[in-house]
Amino acid sequence: MASELMIDREALLAELRQVFDARTAEVLLGVLDRVVAQVRAAGVTREDFSELKQIVRELAEAQRRTEQRVEELAEAQRELAEAQRRTEQRVEELAEAQRQTEQRIEELIQTVQRLTEGQQRIWDKLGGLEGRMLEQDYREKAPAYFGRLLRKARLIPRDSLEAALEAHLSVEELHDVLLTDVIVSGQPRQRPEMGEVWLALEVSVVVDETDVTRAGRRADLLRRAGYRAIPVVAGTNITREAELEVQRQRVLVLRDGRELFWEEALAQWGA
Repeated sequence: MASELMIDREALLAELRQVFDARTAEVLLGVLDRVVAQVRAAGVTREDFSELKQIVRELAEAQRRTEQRVEELAEAQRELAEAQRRTEQRVEELAEAQRQTEQRIEELIQTVQRLTEGQQRIWDKLGGLEGRMLEQDYREKAPAYFGRLLRKARLIPRDSLEAALEAHLSVEELHDVLLTDVIVSGQPRQRPEMGEVWLALEVSVVVDETDVTRAGRRADLLRRAGYRAIPVVAGTNITREAELEVQRQRVLVLRDGRELFWEEALAQWGA
């Protein structure tokens, strides 16, 4: 005859509470009570019930492991979310650092630009000052600079020039001629038969194409007023474009104590 089936309710309840909450444990214990009653009625042995208890324990352990795994997954998800948050924060920090770097570079560029512009203004002022000094030197030393080219070289004063030209030129043309840096007159040493010639001189530290054009235009205005005028440019250096224009227009060049294209200038303007 089958052994009488007994169940330790307190012990089983304690085991169930280790895995389930109190309410669930009570419900499961009630289910087991009903199962035991049915088992007794069906003549199930103690061994059969022990096997059932082992199955319940295994199910409880499986539930515990499942919950533990769920908790591990939840923790992994939290760690992943935290890593994502730190990554996004780092990206934002890098973006901000990049923005600040670009801002500093832009500020540096503007500072360099201001320094460059300031330096250029200084050079322009120095160049203008040097040009005025060079012009003044040609005025004060006209006989020395032009003595090898002209006999009795003399500087033409602007006040006398205005009276001589106003009957031949418009107001604008007269004003243009009066802006000529230096005007010198004299007789060519190699061609004295030409008589008196006038040199319309534009002075610049670096002679460029504009200086050559200006000298040619003002010499032409003097010619229209009845003078044998020759355009002249003088300076320390001359650009390549100005050199080409000088040869094209046959303009006299004074540079480093040398005279260039003097014969060509006489041939063009001295006839």
